Amino acid sequence: MAGESGDVSNTISGGVFFHQVIQGRNITVALPPKITPALSGLPAPSPTFTGRDAHVEELLDALAPREEQQAVLVTPQPSRVAVAGLPGVGKTELVVQVAARALREPDWFPGGVLFVDLFGYDPERRLSPEQALVGFLRALGIPGEHIPSGLQDLQRLYRSVLAAFIEQGRRILVVIDNASSADQAAPLLPTDGITAVLITSRHTLDMDARLHDLNVLDIDASIALLHQALLQARGPADTRVQDTPEAAAVVADLCAGLPLALRIAAALLADAPTRPLASLAQALRTEHSRLDRLRREDRAVRAAFDLSHQHLSTASARLFRLYPLNAGPDLSTESAAALADVDAFTAEEILHDLNRAHLIETSGSAWGRWRMHDLVRLYATDHLKQEGRETLIAARSRLLERYRTLASAASTHLALGSGCPPSPLFTDREKTLEWLENERANLVATVTTAHETGAAATAASLAFSLAGFFEQHRYFADWTTVTATALAILQQADDHQSAGRAMVNLGIAQRELRQFDAAVLLLQTAADAFAEAGDGHSRAMALDALGVTRRETREYGESIDAHTAAAAIYNEIQDLRGQARALTNLGSAWREIHQPDKAIPVLSHALSIMRATGDDRGEAMTLVNLGAALRETGKFEQAITLYGEAIPRLRETHDRHGVALALHNRGDALQHMERFSEAIDDHRQAADFFRNVQDHHHLAKALASLAGAYSGDEQHTTAAEISAEAVAIQRQLVHADPAVNAPELARTLCLAAWVRRNGQHDLVTALTMTEESVAIYCDRGAETSPILSTHLRMAQELRAEIFDLLGRHQ
Repeated sequence: MAGESGDVSNTISGGVFFHQVIQGRNITVALPPKITPALSGLPAPSPTFTGRDAHVEELLDALAPREEQQAVLVTPQPSRVAVAGLPGVGKTELVVQVAARALREPDWFPGGVLFVDLFGYDPERRLSPEQALVGFLRALGIPGEHIPSGLQDLQRLYRSVLAAFIEQGRRILVVIDNASSADQAAPLLPTDGITAVLITSRHTLDMDARLHDLNVLDIDASIALLHQALLQARGPADTRVQDTPEAAAVVADLCAGLPLALRIAAALLADAPTRPLASLAQALRTEHSRLDRLRREDRAVRAAFDLSHQHLSTASARLFRLYPLNAGPDLSTESAAALADVDAFTAEEILHDLNRAHLIETSGSAWGRWRMHDLVRLYATDHLKQEGRETLIAARSRLLERYRTLASAASTHLALGSGCPPSPLFTDREKTLEWLENERANLVATVTTAHETGAAATAASLAFSLAGFFEQHRYFADWTTVTATALAILQQADDHQSAGRAMVNLGIAQRELRQFDAAVLLLQTAADAFAEAGDGHSRAMALDALGVTRRETREYGESIDAHTAAAAIYNEIQDLRGQARALTNLGSAWREIHQPDKAIPVLSHALSIMRATGDDRGEAMTLVNLGAALRETGKFEQAITLYGEAIPRLRETHDRHGVALALHNRGDALQHMERFSEAIDDHRQAADFFRNVQDHHHLAKALASLAGAYSGDEQHTTAAEISAEAVAIQRQLVHADPAVNAPELARTLCLAAWVRRNGQHDLVTALTMTEESVAIYCDRGAETSPILSTHLRMAQELRAEIFDLLGRHQ
């Protein structure tokens, strides 16, 4: 317009211009209307959304405006977050929920939100960067005639518009969904440093953004999602999840925490309001049809996986298909290389590609290990048929041979003192144990699926190679599982010698699981079979194991006979290491029936043989047993010295259970020396270990001794609390096996009463405990057992003392 001087001036406000304005005397400039925040393109957040609170908070924190962003001249770090995860894990729903909440925050995004679904994994609907930019510019109010056609021009205009919005204090949130590559999404990224961006992809993209991996839901969140979805569809009258929580947990577990699968399952239930959850659970149990059942109208888990699978390279697709040949839960890089018949470096590149595509993920146990989601694994299994039968057999054989060879090599590092040189395939014992721990689940699964995979020979070999590891590290459930499988294989093959060895191993494992009847039957059967076959060495091994089992069931006469016979056979065949082990067990049996005069010379003889043969672990355990025998004779200082020798040796051999037993025994000796604070420390360490490994039998004993140490230290309240826990554990053990565990409960009750008597409080409870203890001893035939009769007399004397104290107090 013209001023008083005739000059022409134009004042433009209230809008943003990016096209030429031609000035003239009578030109009228029409501004574009004020742009409303572009909310219409954002999908509606689902009302059924759960289990993602931590993720939402983390993303919101990344989007929140910072103080430095108020000054346009300052360029902070870009507010970009790239959310990645496997198909169907809920990436889009997460960013939509976050965007919706961010828009409700005052002054966070006054300019609104731009949303685009790039359909990056759908070849028919995939958007190019140019198409996405045109859509963004139209949403921002740029007239179509002013939108250029080339990618660079589109980028310049788009970024200039966003910068102009920033200048006007109208910050915008950009949501880029379903990007398949950095090339597809990068042109859409703002460069002003203030405009925030959320990106989703099935791949981990390199886009100068904060990476945010989205995992599956845990079981509780999965059940909650099922419940919410049913309530949304059918209203509060649908109580199937609350009414049948066990079936709901099964459905959630079979959907493996994948939100897409859970929503489909909920939709199938909503379609049939009278269908029980147990019916759907039954339908989903069958693995080969589970993916086909997880579909409804335009939603299907298999279809979601298809879009990711078709983007894989040839090498990646091949390893993806072969992955399920491994029966266990995860796969090391080296094992993957064996499967694919490539070197480790190539395998690692392929695995990283599959990881970036979120078709596998790194395992939390150790670096270089990879795992696959359960439903993805079923999908990969379906694609195995693309490989020929011979190819599959060769791939599986390579993997199984790797497991067999390395497990055999590992066993040589655990059999220290056996005379067998350690294999060079492992550098040391630490590396050996690390490999065994990492591969344990895979090795067990390889054995237990042997009948399905035709790997009988490998299964039997693995069972024997893993025996030392399972025994020393107390994986008795695993040991039972693999040995039972191997025994069935060997019996079917009529390999009687190996079957007998498997019986001995299985008997030892079941003994440690306190399944004594089954253990005795197996060990006696094996000993008889070896005697008939004239195999003295194997018979001695079976008899020695049988003797330990008889000792655990308090059949001391049978135990002593078995160990004596085993030691004689070992001596006859000049197996010094076997003889030393049998003598150690024989000495332990004499010690337990309180005959240290017989135990000490036997244990001393065993110790001298152990030292001569270089059996470090055996020597350490013999020291522990000899220390216990010396303790019974009152030679506490000598006993403590022996424990001090044994503990570091046991630690060197990674025998944590042996260390705990030694600490427990030393603690008892320290109590007799009235060194209560040291005893407390030893007993607490032992109890902590037994608790961590869930060895309830030894935990109860350690807690009882710990209570005694606290009582000696005049911490009577603490002693009473700990002794009560020991009693509670013993009651559970008695419930499982009354015949074996009842005497130990009676002994623990006496100790709990004793610490209360020492503190002279809660004497009524103490009296009740002694009465229950006396009743147990009488019920278990104390009058015919010298040991139990001694314990009964002690319980009766303690009861009388407490009764007397009660009378005085009253």
